[in-house]
Amino acid sequence: MCHFSQNHPTMIGQAWTGRHVMIIQCQFNTNIVLRVHTSLHAPTEPIRKNCAETLSQHLSIGYKVVNVTYIPPNIVQYLLVLE
Repeated sequence: MCHFSQNHPTMIGQAWTGRHVMIIQCQFNTNIVLRVHTSLHAPTEPIRKNCAETLSQHLSIGYKVVNVTYIPPNIVQYLLVLE
């Protein structure tokens, strides 16, 4: 089950200027998105069940992966930033 923040729109739109942050947690062995957290006004694309597709969509709108962390036993956390 995915958990998404309810405090902001889930579709890309007019973003505030400045830096935006997104954290995506995925299950390592199944490529499934588990959780997504973003800064309040971060522009986002629709979150897909497939982790690689979710990452690809956000990289295509300008986010950059600044950190990847393995969280035992089976989670990979991606920190993305859009400037």
